[in-house]
Amino acid sequence: MPSPSNPHPNADPRAGAYSNAAEIAAVLEGRAARVLPQALSAVRHYTMLLETQIKANASGRPGPNVITGDYRRSWTHEVYVGGGVVTGVVGTNKPQARRLEYGFVGADSLGRVYDQPPYAHVGPAVQTIGPLLAQALGEIADGGMA
Repeated sequence: MPSPSNPHPNADPRAGAYSNAAEIAAVLEGRAARVLPQALSAVRHYTMLLETQIKANASGRPGPNVITGDYRRSWTHEVYVGGGVVTGVVGTNKPQARRLEYGFVGADSLGRVYDQPPYAHVGPAVQTIGPLLAQALGEIADGGMA
């Protein structure tokens, strides 16, 4: 038999009901309002750090040597927000980026033959900065400040 405070048909008449759903909803809404700005701040910071680390790695061995600095200067970063998602992009428009990162063996489209070893500079930067970003986003998700 249901009680006035607990309308479930199997409830004991002496059983009361307590719900803090409104309090929980208010806390969740407050967290949601803080998460996106905190995530945006973290992604901006670590995207900039990733660009900086790539440029540092592209400043001589074991990365590519600097001849004019044009390649190193070509690296940029952008941060986008849309639909509750924050995206950081680091990149370059220089065609030699892939060859420098991964190397190239063989003939190119003009028939020139290369045996160029890889001078990894992006991968090591991602391995350095990626865990830091993951940790910062984890702290944000856990309710801490990043």
